Amino acid sequence: MNNNAPVGVFDSGVGGLSVLAEIRQLLPNESLLYVADSAHVPYGEKSPEFIRQRCREIAQFLLSKGAKALVLACNTATVAGAADLRELYPHLPIVGMEPAVKPAAATTRSGVVGVLATTGTLKSAKFAALLDRFAADVRVITQPCPGLVEQIEAGDLTGPVTRALLERYVEPLLAEGCDTLILGCTHYPFIKPLLRELVPSNVSLIDTGGAVAKQLQRLLVECDLLAWPSDVKEQFWCSADPQKMQAVLPMLGVNDAKVLAF
Repeated sequence: MNNNAPVGVFDSGVGGLSVLAEIRQLLPNESLLYVADSAHVPYGEKSPEFIRQRCREIAQFLLSKGAKALVLACNTATVAGAADLRELYPHLPIVGMEPAVKPAAATTRSGVVGVLATTGTLKSAKFAALLDRFAADVRVITQPCPGLVEQIEAGDLTGPVTRALLERYVEPLLAEGCDTLILGCTHYPFIKPLLRELVPSNVSLIDTGGAVAKQLQRLLVECDLLAWPSDVKEQFWCSADPQKMQAVLPMLGVNDAKVLAF
């Protein structure tokens, strides 16, 4: 495999761009391919079988474009599809996501941790296993957030509808004494500034994008696949209307990008 082959990243929509930003910061020599499966967003409301099939199709597409590694920049896709892809491609570096239960349990001072996530993530056996493993000594309160992903997909990061949704989801967690909030969906880091306005300054906000970038770095080093300095490229595809995604990208920190149809 060519060291300067790209890394493939995908999500149900634009949320995985928060992970892409972390990868870009830690691994500036890597070329990146990104697929937003926006025609089927959010994955959190879909069946595991459907998500698994989408993961297969997107993985095949990214590999056809020369990807040397895959990042499932979506908690729900990781739960449904990561094991299947690792079985299909046993020699391919594959990195998934999981809610940051372990660091949150270590961070909390009140002993109460809140989790903002999609319904699919919160219902998963993998999430239950994380709680059993890392949260035995803390109280974890989960909060599904229907509608929030759709607002972020539309580029509405600060508007009244997004604010009202976020207030509704955060208020019960704060009332229960949560001093640490896990952002359990890759879309949610994009509304961190708004969330900061709605929670006290002593409440910690934790997501896993940085940890995913570090895990990708570890795997690329192990496989001797780290890119050398060269012309870095980024390419974007979308399974819904590429122009709609193109219009939202600047709000999410991606400029001068051309989005193609997937």
